[in-house]
Parts: sequence; C-alpha cells; structure tokens
Amino acid sequence: MVSNKPHSQSIIFNDYGYSQEKLLDLYSSMLKPRMIEEKMLILLRQGKISKWFSGIGQEAISVGVTKAMQEDEYILPMHRNLGVFTSRNIPLNRLFSQWQGKASGFTKGRDRSFHFGTQEFKIVGMISHLGPQMGVADGIALGHILKNEQKVSAVFTGEGGTSEGDFHEALNIASVWDLPVLFCIENNGYGLSTPTTEQFRCKDLADRGAGYGMESHIIDGNNILEVYEKISGITESMRVDPRPVLIEFKTFRMRGHEEASGTKYVPQKLMDEWEQKDPIMNFQQHLYDKGILNDELLNEIRKDIQAEIDENLQLAFSENSIESNSTKELNDVFEKFVYQEVSADSEKENIRYVDAISRALKESVQRHDNLVLMGQDIADYGGVFKITEGFSEEFGKDRIRNTPICESAIVGTAMGLSINGMKAMVEMQFSDFVSSGFNPIVNYLAKIKYRWDQNADVVIRMPCGGGVGAGPFHSQTNEAWFTKIPGLKVVYPAFPYDAKGLLNTAFNDPNPVLFFEHKALYRSIRQDVPVDYYTLPFGKASIIKEGSQASIITYGAGVHWALEIIEEMGYNNVELIDLRSLQPLDVNSICESVTKTGKAIILTEDSLFGSLASEIAALISENCFESLDAPVMRVGSLETPIPFAQNLEKEYLPKDRFRDKLQDLIEY
Repeated sequence: MVSNKPHSQSIIFNDYGYSQEKLLDLYSSMLKPRMIEEKMLILLRQGKISKWFSGIGQEAISVGVTKAMQEDEYILPMHRNLGVFTSRNIPLNRLFSQWQGKASGFTKGRDRSFHFGTQEFKIVGMISHLGPQMGVADGIALGHILKNEQKVSAVFTGEGGTSEGDFHEALNIASVWDLPVLFCIENNGYGLSTPTTEQFRCKDLADRGAGYGMESHIIDGNNILEVYEKISGITESMRVDPRPVLIEFKTFRMRGHEEASGTKYVPQKLMDEWEQKDPIMNFQQHLYDKGILNDELLNEIRKDIQAEIDENLQLAFSENSIESNSTKELNDVFEKFVYQEVSADSEKENIRYVDAISRALKESVQRHDNLVLMGQDIADYGGVFKITEGFSEEFGKDRIRNTPICESAIVGTAMGLSINGMKAMVEMQFSDFVSSGFNPIVNYLAKIKYRWDQNADVVIRMPCGGGVGAGPFHSQTNEAWFTKIPGLKVVYPAFPYDAKGLLNTAFNDPNPVLFFEHKALYRSIRQDVPVDYYTLPFGKASIIKEGSQASIITYGAGVHWALEIIEEMGYNNVELIDLRSLQPLDVNSICESVTKTGKAIILTEDSLFGSLASEIAALISENCFESLDAPVMRVGSLETPIPFAQNLEKEYLPKDRFRDKLQDLIEY
C-alpha cells in the first residue's frame, strides 16, 4: 500500500531537467495502476474477480516505456503491464468490464485479463504462449518500414519467455531485416517460481543482443526517470535509424506469479531488499525531498484516482452479465468476407499446376499493393519449386522476402503485418515444416478474430503430399491438423484451373487460409486456364463426373487416382466429387450426391484415424442414413510415417486399396 510516510530512498534519481508537471505526471501515472491493483486484490479476495497477475513493483517499466512511445505506435504488453493500458488512457470501466467478462470489455467475454488488443489504443495483448507476440511485433514494424513510416513497435516479455524459440527467432528476423522493434525484457528474477539461475547461464540477458548483432541496454526498471529518459532517446533514434534494440529491465515482482501462487519460494531477505527499491515510494520520496510533492498534493492526487476507480468500478459492476447465442458466436469466428466473382473471358493457355500457382501469386501481388510474400529461398532463387522465380526482380525484395529458417516467428510476422493493415503470404517450403510454426497458426491466427475482432489476413502455402519418394519429412498431407481448428480456412485444389482461381480468392479473403498444393501434381497435371485474373468461391465442391451408381468423395491427388481407376475398371456411372475446399466444406453437395446414389466412398491420402475422411463419413451417416444402400467406406494411407523407398511408398499410399474398396462398394 502506497502511503505518505517517509521512505528510505534506495534509488538515486536524475531529473534530466524535466518540469515539475512532467515529474508529477510520471508519478501519478505509476500511482494509478498501483491503486487499481490494490483494489483488484481486495476484489479478488471477495470473489468479485477470478484471477489476478500482479505488476506491483514493476510499474516504472510499463509507464516509462509507454510514455516514451508515440500514441499511434503499437505496444505489445504482458499480463503484468497494467501501466501500459492506463498510460494509454483506456477508460477504466472498459478495463474492469474486461476483467469481469462483460460486453464493455474488449473480448465479449471470450478471453480474460490482459489477453486482448485494441486498434483504438494501439495495444496488442498477449496470448498465454508468450513467445509468438515477439514475431507479431516484427510484422508490425515491417509494416511501418514498407509504408515509410518512422514508427517503433515495443514488445514485452519476461526473463522466462526469453528461453522460448520464438524469442530467438524474432530477434534474428528483426536484426536481419533492420526492424524498429524495442524488445523489452522485464527480468524480475523468477519465472513463476523458477529463479533465473535455473533459467539461463549468461550474466545478463542483454548480452544476448550481441549474438544477433543487436544493440542492447540494461536499465534500472525501478527508476522511472531512467526508464523514461533512456527509452525516449532510444526510440527517437530508432525512428530515424530503423533497427531493433534489446532492453533488459532489472526489476522484481513483489507478489506471486498470480495471486494463488504466493511468494513462499522467495527468500525473505530478497523480498526485503526489493521492497526498499519500490519504484513508487522511492520516486515519491524524491519528489518530497525536491519540494515538488507534499501531503496535501499527494492526498489530492490519490483522491482523484480513487474517485475514478470507484466511479468506473460502479459502471462495470452495474453492467449486466454478457449474453450471446450460438449464431453470434459462430459469426465472430471469421472476418466477414463477401465473395466477389471475377470471371475471365480471355483466351486460355494450357499450363501446368505449378504455373497456375505462380500466375495467381503474380496477379495477386499486382492487384494488392499491400501484399508481402515471405518464405525460405523465395526471392532470387524462386523457391525450391521455382514458383516465385523472377518475382524479386519484378516486385522488389521488400515484397518478395527471403526469410531465415524460423517458421514460427515468420507466421507471427505475417500476423503483425495484418494488424498493421497489410496482407501477407508465408510459403512453408514443405507442409511438413509447418509443425515448427504450428503454435502461432492455431493459437494466434485462428483465434484472434473471435477473441478481439482483429482479422488475420494471412495465406499460408503448403506444398504437400507423397508419391515423389521424398520420405517422412517432405511428404505429409497434414490438412487434418487444421480442418478441425475454428478460425482457419483450408483449401486443397486438384487442377490448375481451380488452383489459380482459389488462390486468388485466398488473397482477397481477409481470414487465415491454408492453401495445400500437392507436389506430385505440380508438373504432372496440365489444363487450359484463362490467361486473365479470375476467382473461384470457397466452400463449393466440383462435380468432376456425374453418375448414380456410387459417390466418390476426394480431393488433391485422390481425384486423379479416382479418375484413373474409374476408367480402368469401366465404372462409367459413378459420381466423382472433388471437394477443392475442405474448410468451409460443401456438405450440401456431398449429401445431395449420396442421397442420389445411395453409396459413398471417401478417398484421402491422409491416414484414416482422425482424418477429414472420417469426419465426412460421420456427416454422411448422420445426414443421409436413410438413403444409404451400403456402409460408408473410407480409404486412406497406412497408419505409418511415409516411407522413402518407391515400393514401400506405393504400399503406403491408398491408390491400390481404393481400387479393391470401390469394387466392394459397387458390388455390395
């Protein structure tokens, strides 16, 4: 509790010539989050809020950094950075409503505490996985560079978070690309209960900057004037000379990781030492000693803050509990997208699947001047499949960007570009490598619209599939990892015409799209494709062949396997459905076909357990049961990793088994 009693001053302050008004503003800006926290701790004990992560003892960092930033510069705080939110003057009733899960908050009750962002106040809140927000800060900063804006983005992490791979990936990207990101480490001694001695071996975390060729500084995180002065100077320099800077703030957390944790694991002597370094009490005593602050003025400041807290708490408490329904909830998973069909009446050219992908990319880069393509080796080299060959010469390396091998932070960077009003594409060199970027896709891109109404305008291209002897790490078809994640769209074309039209739509759609491209089709499948730009809708299957004997439902390479086997076996009266779009899925076309034929077989290159084929089989059984004349059949790859040797891969893939299964279905 902050008091008016004299305090033994443990911090030496330099006023840097600041006016009395500035000094008092910095003081009251720290006092405000402290007083809010003290109130929240009371409400927590009363059961009126569910959880609290305390920043008591660290207020000088949040306040000093925020005050040094321009109001239209993005800050990405953590859950101990209340001072960021209050210094950006977010109405307190909205903060209090957020913590109570009410409608006036920022997430419509869908996320808690500080897990939110707001474009209005240029704050991008954390997710519990901590690390991904570092890459997001890179993307925001890259957006500023590409738009020729002299802006800085600031991102916070704790010393524990610096052990995450995303931290290192983000620092590397920022350094290689000279991005104006202020990386703020709040070293408060403990990651929950684990002391720094058990987290890293370097003397200071700031030393890690040298490994990335990055400027770094150590700042006393409890000295508000040192924080504000040094960060003001550093950010001013970064705006003129764009570059990343790593800051280690030495500080301490005076309460538990969250209130239920307690602090029994902290030696009392250490607690006593840091209590003497309290940032507010020390600065308060300094202002008393300078004659700038006295009891009367302090009481007035406290009275004003307390009145603001009480008034806004009353507003939050008087607000009704949030109400919703399934329609509202489902409608907020994706950013609204009104598909606009663009037809091409131009001449057609017989091109390969890989050419169709390349042309869609080129047309979309031309059409969207805010679109940035990122991926390993995609610039001068043109990517491992040569899809972007010549792009960097035509569009420049600012927009066609080679990336370090760091899938996770690059996905985060794409998210940051979207937050900063741009579009991004990430090419996974092989879809197998997406496992290294899985976390930001399923926990950041997929959830952000639902959480706080921010869309993720990101396309992730996924060269996938077997049949090319590439072995276990370059052959997976892993679409099922993503089709079950709400918030992601998944597209998987089988023909050049579809690939071009659907990829163009993917770049128009403001939602995250995973675009699967089967490598074995790249140079083996040709088709007449319009030369001009056109689009195709998501969620609409293609009826490749009409019939009434049975329904074959498949996608990707499975379409071509099915066509070959149908012709080989002389089954001229079967219906073949190419799904094209897996999420959204064209359930109507599936059910209409199965209702007509009475028999269904689903072919997937994926292994069966947990596959999309299993989900489609369940949908058919649930919706078309009375029309079925035979069990719904599924055919997929073996339940093994994908082998390398040609004869083993042939046995792994489902093509031959599909032939037998289709015959069983027809003859049932």
